[in-house]
Amino acid sequence: MSEELSRLAERARPTVLGLARIVVSLLFACHGAATLFGVLGGAYGKAPQVGEWPGWWAALIQLVGGALVLVGLAVRPAALLCSGSMAYAYFSVHQENALWPIQNGGEASVMFCWAFLLFAVVGPGGLALGVLLRRPARPQPATA
Repeated sequence: MSEELSRLAERARPTVLGLARIVVSLLFACHGAATLFGVLGGAYGKAPQVGEWPGWWAALIQLVGGALVLVGLAVRPAALLCSGSMAYAYFSVHQENALWPIQNGGEASVMFCWAFLLFAVVGPGGLALGVLLRRPARPQPATA
């Protein structure tokens, strides 16, 4: 029975990884859209001015990087950029308030950082546009 479950889990791995990538990156992109455009519940406080460091740039990375990872294009570099931006956010904004993420409000930054690092290392999984675009076209059978 465990061998059967192992085979089933192995077959499901790309799809489950792809679904996790989609959910995480959708939430990340929504956060960027909320900050930049005041949609989906609005920005936290005042929306940053165009080009303002680091808020506007962080929100742009969230929106564009999240969208790229969501659809499965340039997943590894986009996910690495997203992960790094969340590490920066954690250490420059949250960590100075307390040691632990639960104390300093940095749980989302930490989780996004590690989730995107995972996608950067293991790749997009299934359901990724980049994988479909790289796949060679199947030869059409000859008709008589």
